[in-house]
Amino acid sequence: MKSIRYLAFLWISTLLACSNPEQPAEIKAPQTPQQTSKQTQIDHAKDYHSFANPDVVKVSHIDLDLTADFDKQQLIGTATLTYQKVDEQGKTLILDTRGLTILEVNSGNTPVAFELQKEVPNLGSALHITLPEQGNQVSISYHTSKDASGAQWLTPEQTAGKQYPFLFTQAQAVHARSFIPLQDSPQVRVTYTATIRTPKELLAVMSAANDPVTPRDGVYEFNMPQPIPSYLIALAIGDLHFKPMGERTGVYAEPSILDAAASEFEDTESMLEATEKTYGPYSWDRYDLLILPPSFPFGGMENPRLSFITPTVIAGDKSLVSLIAHELAHSWSGNTVTNATWRDLWLNEGFTTYLTYRIMEMIYGTDRYNMEAVLGYQDLQADIAALPENDEILAIDLRGRNPDDVFSNIPYEKGALFLREIEQKVGRDNFDKFLLEYFNHFAFKSITTDQFVSYLDQTLLTTYADVLDKERIHQWIFEPGIPDGAPMPESDAFSKVDTVRDAWLEGSLSAKQINTQDWTVHQWLYFLNNMPQKLNDMQLVELDSTFQLTASKNNEIAHSWLLIAVKNEYKPAYERLYSYLVGIGRNKLVKPLYRELAKTVEGKAFAKRAFEEAKPGYHPLTVHVNQGFVE
Repeated sequence: MKSIRYLAFLWISTLLACSNPEQPAEIKAPQTPQQTSKQTQIDHAKDYHSFANPDVVKVSHIDLDLTADFDKQQLIGTATLTYQKVDEQGKTLILDTRGLTILEVNSGNTPVAFELQKEVPNLGSALHITLPEQGNQVSISYHTSKDASGAQWLTPEQTAGKQYPFLFTQAQAVHARSFIPLQDSPQVRVTYTATIRTPKELLAVMSAANDPVTPRDGVYEFNMPQPIPSYLIALAIGDLHFKPMGERTGVYAEPSILDAAASEFEDTESMLEATEKTYGPYSWDRYDLLILPPSFPFGGMENPRLSFITPTVIAGDKSLVSLIAHELAHSWSGNTVTNATWRDLWLNEGFTTYLTYRIMEMIYGTDRYNMEAVLGYQDLQADIAALPENDEILAIDLRGRNPDDVFSNIPYEKGALFLREIEQKVGRDNFDKFLLEYFNHFAFKSITTDQFVSYLDQTLLTTYADVLDKERIHQWIFEPGIPDGAPMPESDAFSKVDTVRDAWLEGSLSAKQINTQDWTVHQWLYFLNNMPQKLNDMQLVELDSTFQLTASKNNEIAHSWLLIAVKNEYKPAYERLYSYLVGIGRNKLVKPLYRELAKTVEGKAFAKRAFEEAKPGYHPLTVHVNQGFVE
């Protein structure tokens, strides 16, 4: 039974939410008395990971003019910021920086006073600029640090082609400030232009309008006409070439992997068209892919118009292309409607993961949808078993922490499971209609969890009050774990795998008797991921010799097998394990291996050797995430 206090809370919340539909009231989760004193101090609309003052002075446009110096491993040039005073009495523009050397600040041709504040862990240094009496622009001359957290400079040897150097940036969550002085908060959306100067043999591309036939002359011009948050500003420079995949889609990559990438991801245009039919027109003109070197720390990054993609998903059989569906889906959930703070990341990633499953079903059918949903659910269960309760909450409290800590399966898979429950309760067609209206209502805006809850209260919770429950909604968003009675994804294809795995473990079936001829990659992952923690030497040898798992070319299958090898100290796989750790920088694949190796003295020594060799080629984020396992 609901308490009188809780019912009163709901009644007041409803009155507030309905009072002004254009300005949704913030609805907080009901708190216990012990929580109340702490929670009342939190301003959920405040970005605790930015020094910027957009409530006083807000940047609306950035003009970049940068030279990429590969010898110094620096970006050198100017950022000209157009701003508007939200408060007419505002005298100071506050920007975020990290490791930047600020040479001068000008308004027109007149120097402007500025002060770079002391560095703060996880946040960098605030740049205070005294605004001139007239005008609405300041130009900042600066250069980046060699070890900028958001930029990775690769030697030719660290690239696919081995001939030319490579640079790529990764701004999410708060790393844009390491290569541009700006208001580095997802609340602040800007348009931008850029002139990028490079060695003439290299091509520059950005999260902006890219011309596939631009002359390779060392000077490249870019324009991003839609307002985007700072974490979506992205740059890459290398020996890049382009191949079209459809009318609005294509791929940039180094020559040696260009054809393989275009073949692997040839269904991208179909994904784009299918998503438009259900969730509305694509808002970003073109959708191209950039295939990065293996050191890229993520599977993909949803930079608008040009998603950055790891080469580890080029499997040769399209088995890992859900990553492309995920980054494409961000064009609606994340890029168009954006989380206002990193507490609200689930609004980006939960919605996008839900859309990913739906896109995969549209293109590849229900069986694949079910298999991928089961694997995602198991990933979520693993994280819930490993994380503290406070980190199992969708609307997570990240104050005083590195915002990169928010990335786990909680915002992704728990967020998607929450939406899947709503879909099942109101019906898929009705939920699709809600999502279409939601994307339109908040298009090119950054919103908080509380704004979403308020919008949900005014829409689905009103229309479907007979099947949706406010208390249940709050349980999903503001409490740890998975609520009892949550949807449980199932797959008939996996039931068959369970049967043969159990028979093999019991000894009634040999590995050679298991018919895997028609198995998908997802069935292989399910087969391996659900093995017991401990296998004996004979079992390990039998699996490996029968299925050649140590030699698997599929990076996901290899990851699952190598994790089993580490847990059971299966030494025949350790040579491959070493080359795997050294050759791949994707955190999803290497972090679990380092974490497991670190549990034993011998394993930790092995991990340290691999880490030290790999470190020069790892992205700073990969170094940061895994350093603790080898110390």
